[in-house]
Amino acid sequence: MTDVIGFHYTLKSDAGEVLDSSSGGHPMLYLAGSGQILPALDKEMSEMKVGDTKSVTLSPKEAYGVIKPELKMNVKLGQFPPGTEVKPGLQFRINSDPRSPMFRVINVLGEEVFIDGNHELAGETLHFDIEVTEKRKATKDEIAHGHAHGAGGHHH
Repeated sequence: MTDVIGFHYTLKSDAGEVLDSSSGGHPMLYLAGSGQILPALDKEMSEMKVGDTKSVTLSPKEAYGVIKPELKMNVKLGQFPPGTEVKPGLQFRINSDPRSPMFRVINVLGEEVFIDGNHELAGETLHFDIEVTEKRKATKDEIAHGHAHGAGGHHH
C-alpha cells in the first residue's frame, strides 16, 4: 500500500542561501513513489516516522541533474510567436510534448535571445532540512488520481 507523506522543508544552496521553504505555511503532501518530489528525497522520507527531522544533501545527479550545455543556445527573436513579450524569465516549451524541456529566456540582446533548457537548479548540490508531519495510507482515490488529497477531501 502506498503512503501519503506530509512534510515541512527548507531548501538551501551549497552557499547556505535559502532557496525555498514551507516554514510558516502548510506542510507539503505527496503520494510516496509517485514522482512528485525528487526520488532521492522520497526514499529518505519513506524511512522516516512522524516527528522525525533530517538533513539531506543531494548531489546534482540526485537532484535536478548536471548542466547540459546542449540545452543552452541562442535563437533569433523572430522565432517567437508574434506579440510575445520576450524578456528574461519567460518560460516556454519548444513543442507541445509535456516531456520536452522547459526553456527560459536568460537574456535578450537585439535580435539574439539566449535560452536555457536546464532546470534552474541543475548542477547544484541541494541541502534539505525536512520534518515529517504526517504519514498515512493513501486512499483508493489518491492512488487512482496519482496525488495526495488534502484535509477535507479533493474533487476533480
